[in-house]
Amino acid sequence: MKFKPLHDRVVVERAESDSKTKGGIIIPDTAKEKPMEGKVISVGPGARDENGKLQPLDVKKGDRILFGKWSGTEVKLDGKDLLIMKESDIMGIIE
Repeated sequence: MKFKPLHDRVVVERAESDSKTKGGIIIPDTAKEKPMEGKVISVGPGARDENGKLQPLDVKKGDRILFGKWSGTEVKLDGKDLLIMKESDIMGIIE
């Protein structure tokens, strides 16, 4: 299925979290904290300013990003757990 977000929304695939600590202790799924890092899967065309001019987004497909802990809405598309969030929820691009 193809999904294209609207306006200034971004589709993000959350990065995998480690299942072991540095000391070798295995962390169960219920105790894991969800990572706040992900990869941009798709971006909308951008938001419109007061004059109606389209403002393109600063992020693009393939960027690794850092976002807030409670950012976005979790959805399941094609069996993948994804997040849909506004560009303003993104804190930065990891280079």
